[in-house]
Amino acid sequence: MFPTDLIKSNNPLNKIEMNKQILTILIYLICLPFFAQNASNQKFNLMPWPQELTTGIGNFIISKDFTVNIVDKSNKNKRVYEAVTRFLRTLSNNTGIFIDQGFVYPDTNYDNPSLLISFDTTEEVRLGVDESYSLYITPKQIRINAKTDIGAMHGLNTLLQLILVENNHFTFPVLSINDSPRFEWRGLMLDVSRHFMPVDVVKRNLDAMAYVKMNVFHWHLYDDQGFRIESKKLPDLTLKGSDGLFYTQEQIKDIVKYADDRGIRVMPEIDVPGHGTAFATAYPEIASKDTIYELERYAGIFNPTLDPTNEKTYEVLETLFAEITPLFPDVYFHIGGDENEGHHWDENNDIQKFMKENNLKNNHELQTYFNIRLQKILKKQGKILMGWDEIMTENMPKDAIIHSWRIVKEGQDLKQIEVAKNGYKTVLSSGYYIDLMLPAKDHYLNDPIPQENQLSKEQESLIIGGEATMWSELVTPLTVDSRIWPRTAAIAERFWSSKKIRDVENMYLRLNEISNDLEQIGILHQRNKEVILRNITNYQDTRALNDLANVSEPFKIYTRNRGGKQYKSYSPFTLFADACNVDAIDAIKFNALCSEYLEKKSSESKNEILSYFEKWKNIESDLVKMAPKAPILFNILPYSQRVSKISVLLEKALKNGKLTKKEFDQVNELLDAKENPLTNLDVEFAVKDTLKRLALYLLK
Repeated sequence: MFPTDLIKSNNPLNKIEMNKQILTILIYLICLPFFAQNASNQKFNLMPWPQELTTGIGNFIISKDFTVNIVDKSNKNKRVYEAVTRFLRTLSNNTGIFIDQGFVYPDTNYDNPSLLISFDTTEEVRLGVDESYSLYITPKQIRINAKTDIGAMHGLNTLLQLILVENNHFTFPVLSINDSPRFEWRGLMLDVSRHFMPVDVVKRNLDAMAYVKMNVFHWHLYDDQGFRIESKKLPDLTLKGSDGLFYTQEQIKDIVKYADDRGIRVMPEIDVPGHGTAFATAYPEIASKDTIYELERYAGIFNPTLDPTNEKTYEVLETLFAEITPLFPDVYFHIGGDENEGHHWDENNDIQKFMKENNLKNNHELQTYFNIRLQKILKKQGKILMGWDEIMTENMPKDAIIHSWRIVKEGQDLKQIEVAKNGYKTVLSSGYYIDLMLPAKDHYLNDPIPQENQLSKEQESLIIGGEATMWSELVTPLTVDSRIWPRTAAIAERFWSSKKIRDVENMYLRLNEISNDLEQIGILHQRNKEVILRNITNYQDTRALNDLANVSEPFKIYTRNRGGKQYKSYSPFTLFADACNVDAIDAIKFNALCSEYLEKKSSESKNEILSYFEKWKNIESDLVKMAPKAPILFNILPYSQRVSKISVLLEKALKNGKLTKKEFDQVNELLDAKENPLTNLDVEFAVKDTLKRLALYLLK
């Protein structure tokens, strides 16, 4: 309900304005009987779904007279004013309404504002900050109340997701929301080493993160393929270890501020001691093997490793950390620590001697020695260490955060459960690797706290959230948005919303709309698909190729980079697979239609299925016409030919109500045929299983 704290606060409203606010409260109370707890039946496209939503009757009509006042009890907040100005720009752009109010300032004071925002304190963006908010909409006024400015900004993003069209007007629905996150750590990790991501890519993804209430940007800034931070103290890191692709220190400060303005923490990662190629290329004297190093161009796990027995290693790292940690105000610093197989340690006699002298039984104990040294270096800089789950050891200080990523063997505790039992805070990424090209539902149904976990309440509280991880071996600035979004919005809901919110069908309905919202705020996942298709067709008509892409999905779980092509960091990523998305849009619709038809035999679903066959059977002929002017298409023609032939056979069978045994065998042979490795498109026909079911049903 509308709290009366407005009247009791230090809000500089005059007596007339207060009377107007009281009248608004009375109107709200009059409307109260019309509210109902039927949120699950509403068709709001909110993501993440709020903790409490109560719907009402009526709406608030958005007009050019829309105004905003801010009651800033801290009297020192700049962040919210900038956020509200961005809100007004987005609201105006999305509706096309020429809103008279352009900006919000501390002395802005409208009589009876359309939107009144009130919060108590301005908070540092940190782990554990209060992010709760309340949103109240009546036909006459909207209120956002929060404890902190960060909570108020979450309320603004929720409000943007509530824009509806009613009776030829853009409106907000009458409702009330009380909301807060389930987990305090809701992150996205972006790898900028394998493929460098320019500043504009980072910023637009920060905007998208804020829109779905994610609050940690984990910046993977170093790996075998490149060191991406300007270092003035260790210039060879950028001179020899970056290919000239790195962020200046001023750019880093700018991005950190940009994130902070949106309520997002930035945590850097320098992955050591493994993944050491770029370090060894710049400073071979701290590597574990005496050889000549060059930056890695392929994807994979490689042997170059820093030497943990060499004091020079710690001198270099301490110099580096002393220089770069001030760029990142957040208290946590990620050291990586994963995938070190220690082959170069095994081959180094001096390292083996050191291990014996210090009673270090194996490479894990040697890495623990290294991690403890690193933890002390970071502590001098006021930082708390975080690392992938390989760093967990009984000697690691309990304030460290263990980043769970490995999938353990069947019958064993999940890694995050094991970590929590050992008394460490943990963040989960296993199940949220979005570079695996798995459907949104797989990530959505993966919960950081499993139902059966045998943890105490205190141990459960140590699982503080999760991160979606975007490793960039197979993505470029052109394709990265389509690999992160919209699936990560579903993951954001898993981190924010109640554990009970698990309806996959409803999630996909909302995700489709949120995908459009993300485009409106600057994400290029939909637009860049068309850019790739135009490149493939050499700027001819892309409709047929788009129809094929909409039922095709990229190979999953890294199979794209195995067996056939081996992609380097500078290989072309403008191929057909790069235009295809996980959760192919037509495949989802077609699969649902076929399930409905096989269950109900409705003529409506039958006719829609036939319309798909009509579209698909013409793909091959359209591409054949364009291929002489677009040589890339010749690789796609064998695939399009099979799709067209299958469509002709099944269209005829569905119309006639039967499929002969010969035709049935033809369909299955076409569906099961393998592409020649030289022309392999690295995609799956996403309706294959459904077509097999349909063919089996039609077999007479």
